Amino acid sequence: MRPLFLITNDDGYNAKGLKSLTSIARQLGDVVVMAPSANASGQAHSFTPHRALKVSLISQEEGLKVYSCDGTPVDCVKICEQFFCPRRPALVLSGINHGSNSSINVLYSGTMGAVLEASLAGLPAIGFSLLDHGADADFGPSGQYVRDIICAAMSKGLPEGVSLNVNIPAPSDGVIRGVRVCRQSSARWLDSYERCIDSDGRPCFRIGGTFQCDDNGDGTDQWALENGFISVVPTTTDFTAYDSIETVRRMYE
Repeated sequence: MRPLFLITNDDGYNAKGLKSLTSIARQLGDVVVMAPSANASGQAHSFTPHRALKVSLISQEEGLKVYSCDGTPVDCVKICEQFFCPRRPALVLSGINHGSNSSINVLYSGTMGAVLEASLAGLPAIGFSLLDHGADADFGPSGQYVRDIICAAMSKGLPEGVSLNVNIPAPSDGVIRGVRVCRQSSARWLDSYERCIDSDGRPCFRIGGTFQCDDNGDGTDQWALENGFISVVPTTTDFTAYDSIETVRRMYE
C-alpha cells in the first residue's frame, strides 16, 4: 500500500506553493489535501473554538483528494486526520509557504503551526517555505531538494516529537548550493503600526515592521539562507528553558 500524505498550508488551497508540494508528494504516495479556504498567514497555532467549521471537496482523482476548510491550518490538520484520511498519514507536509518561516518567524507561522499540531498528535511532519512572497514564485529549483528531504524522513524516520522547519532560499541565479541542518537564529521583529482611516472614516492600524537579526553566524538558519543553502531546523513543541530550571528554582527556595 502506498504511503499517505496529509498536506496543508496557510496561503490557501489555491496557492502555487501548495500545488507544487502536492505534485512532489504524489510521486511518492497518495495525498489528501486540506487547506484554508482563504489566506490564513500569521495564524500560528490558533484554532477555531467558537463556531462550526465548513469543509468543501474541491477536487478528486485517483490517489488525490483536495478539500478546503474555513478555519486555520491547525484546524485543517485536526479535522483532516480525524475525518478525511482513509488511514493514518505516514507524513504531514505543510507549504510550500510563500515567504520565510526561518528564525523567530516560526512563532507566527501558520505553516509551522500545522506542523507542530501534527507533531503533538504523534505524526511526523515537515514545513516547507520559500523566501519569495510572490503569488507566482518559482518553486522549480527546489523541487528535487524537497523530494529528497521527504524521502529521507520517510526512509530514516524523524526523532520522536521532532518536526522539521525547512526554508528555501530564492537566489537571483536560481542556483541552490545544498542543504544545511541548522539551529534557529535569534532575531525579532521591530513592529511598527501605521495609523490609517478606513472606508467609514474611522481610525485603524496596519502592522508593518523590520526584521532584526544579529545572530547570523555559521550554523544558523539565517547564515544558510543568506549563503544560498536550504536550512533544515529540527523543531519541537517543548518551550522549556532547561538551562534555567535550577536558577528559577533557587528564586523560590
